[in-house]
Amino acid sequence: MSRSIVRQSKFRHVFGQAVKADQCYDDIRVSKVTWDSSFCAVNPKFLAVIVESSGGGAFLVLPVHKTGRVDKNYPLVVGHSGPVLDIDWCPHDDNILASCSEDCTAMVWQIPDHTLTRPLSDPVVVLEGHSKRVGIVSWHPTARNILLTAGSDNLIIIWNVGTGEPLLSMDDHPDLIYSISWNRNGSLFCTTCKDRRLRVCDPRKREVVAERLAPHEGIRPMRAIFTRDGNIFTTGFTRMSQRELGLWDPTNFEEPIALLELDTSNGVLLPYYDADANMVYLCGKGDSSIRYFEVTDEPPYVHYLSTFSSKEPQRGMGFMPKRGVDVTKCEIARLFKLHDKKCEPITMTVPRKSDLFQDDLYPDTAGPEPAMEPEEWLDGRDEDPILVSMREGYIPPKSRELKVVKKNVLDSRPTTRRSMSALDTNSLPDSWMFGEGRPAKSRHCFVV
Repeated sequence: MSRSIVRQSKFRHVFGQAVKADQCYDDIRVSKVTWDSSFCAVNPKFLAVIVESSGGGAFLVLPVHKTGRVDKNYPLVVGHSGPVLDIDWCPHDDNILASCSEDCTAMVWQIPDHTLTRPLSDPVVVLEGHSKRVGIVSWHPTARNILLTAGSDNLIIIWNVGTGEPLLSMDDHPDLIYSISWNRNGSLFCTTCKDRRLRVCDPRKREVVAERLAPHEGIRPMRAIFTRDGNIFTTGFTRMSQRELGLWDPTNFEEPIALLELDTSNGVLLPYYDADANMVYLCGKGDSSIRYFEVTDEPPYVHYLSTFSSKEPQRGMGFMPKRGVDVTKCEIARLFKLHDKKCEPITMTVPRKSDLFQDDLYPDTAGPEPAMEPEEWLDGRDEDPILVSMREGYIPPKSRELKVVKKNVLDSRPTTRRSMSALDTNSLPDSWMFGEGRPAKSRHCFVV
């Protein structure tokens, strides 16, 4: 009997189940922007969904526990002047969210723990450096305050959001960048591009260290993610427009470790990776199903497990970090499926008879503490994520304020009209500083 038929795996019987109707989020006007983004981001505290809005770009942020119908007047996060294209929660602070937009900017937001009472329009920091729309934002997995953005100007910029300044930039891509994924310790990232190349980049050296032309022969968009072993999992299309997945070793791009044809459909397959279980969930836009696979060291290396199917197609998908799942119910993953007007959580569960904590399902997972500071990463240090135990479940900490220390922009910009805030007060006469020789109305008053 073939080993591929009877294979020992604790994830062989994982099953997906949609939650009850009263645990969904209803009356959400999901964005209709034609961009292959997930439109949804989630963490143990909040659910964020890019929504339709007039006069600019907006997204909705709800506490995860606030299910049911969403008031049509519920305050949105509004700050972008163009449609929002991508959002990403910071892995080291559950209250910090990054967004990017067609207005050529990325913004970082501090979301308060309490429910919003009015629209949030003041970001903590605005990142301006792209000349065209910004379509991808991605936080560094282990270093504090490091954020990557990629735009339609084919430029990748890595920012220190603690200072609001760009640290590095790469312009090695000749065409539109489809996707970017960091490896486990954030020393490398892989990209897929409209020129049909898969690249592995070292950002600190500003160079492409490996690349492969056409890992999938079709011309339609590809996606790629790093696995915990350093291999790269890709989704794409064959020459006959069949959807296909592949597993590659970036040190030897000549032949794939595995290549598997799936079906014929137009929707781009968005991969979501669980590093603890070494499982990949594939969600196609316009599909009504979620396929999941296990990646192992044994042939055929990518093992099909099962498919969760429902009636309605999905507009996007959010993937909960492992620290947000319910360990008391043997839940190993939770996905948030976007419909036209609602968001539906889907739980992935391993059936077990025991009510005790299942050590084999929940190894220590990446926690919210960063492993290093931005300066250490920039100097060449690499660290794996700091792990936390899931035995007692995970309780999100209270909000911590993100402090942004900006340099004085007036120091680097020529200006013809200088205000008092730009003057060096140490060079002024003492008599001027203490109000002597000035009109009485202007004493103790500085122009800003």
